[in-house]
Amino acid sequence: MSRTNPAETTETTDSTEQTDGRTVSTTAGETVEETRPEWTDYDADGETKLAVENLNVHYGDDHALKDVSMEIPEQSVTALIGPSGCGKSTFLRCLNRMNDRIRGARVDGTVELDGEDIYQDGVDLVELRKRVGMVFQNPNPFPKSIRENISYGPRKHGDIETGLLARLTGRAEPERESNLVERSLKRAALWEEVNDRLEDNALGLSGGQQQRLCIARCLAVGPEVILMDEPASALDPIATSKIEDLIEDLAEDYTVVVVTHNMQQAARVSDQTAVFLTGGELVEYDDTDKIFENPESQRVEDYISGKFG
Repeated sequence: MSRTNPAETTETTDSTEQTDGRTVSTTAGETVEETRPEWTDYDADGETKLAVENLNVHYGDDHALKDVSMEIPEQSVTALIGPSGCGKSTFLRCLNRMNDRIRGARVDGTVELDGEDIYQDGVDLVELRKRVGMVFQNPNPFPKSIRENISYGPRKHGDIETGLLARLTGRAEPERESNLVERSLKRAALWEEVNDRLEDNALGLSGGQQQRLCIARCLAVGPEVILMDEPASALDPIATSKIEDLIEDLAEDYTVVVVTHNMQQAARVSDQTAVFLTGGELVEYDDTDKIFENPESQRVEDYISGKFG
């Protein structure tokens, strides 16, 4: 793997080093280098869906993300990679303000969704998380039927009415609910496997099916962006392959941002890749092929080649 414009580097172990007057925290096997702004100044194809500027996150005294700026294009897959503890999941949770739920978390900077700062006063978090949905590492279906898992969100948001009062007043929409359930399950590539047992408890599904059900549940409320935090890490290779195929299909209609520890997975499914390294620093962001075949940063090359992480 070759690089262009290599930086001056030295090898180190777990420590803090000085480079060009700047203190840099490192991990075992990681190179010390001065990160260059042009390595993250990525001009993606297509319109920008999410624009992040000077994003910093603190958990108490821990500075988890440091001055992260990047633009995420719509209808594409953006992969976030890096070693454990580098801030990629923290960054993902910033995109729909899930860090608001963490005691002691402080977020500075801006995150714009279609040009509107989601951290400004008065933002409706329920509406935001409807537009920017999230799929977690471990499948978390509700202990309800498959059908109810899909229709729960739309009912809570008032998009469909199916309760007793709605039935008594003639406002119930069972056909609309059925169509929504079928459409969401088909979009998540699960309909053919479960269409004859929609009233069964979702906890009886396999792990891979549960994860696709959670994706269908996310799709049911009509998001524009889907955030995925290691969605296949707990799954077997066959189930993982189905999730990867699904991610690629979803990018035709949605903006997908996925955190993964599996670099081969990032190379397979993403259009662009952002690499976070020690200390919550975004080191490089570019087309996925460029990141994996010819990165600018020596640290990125070392990470991808397995020298640390």
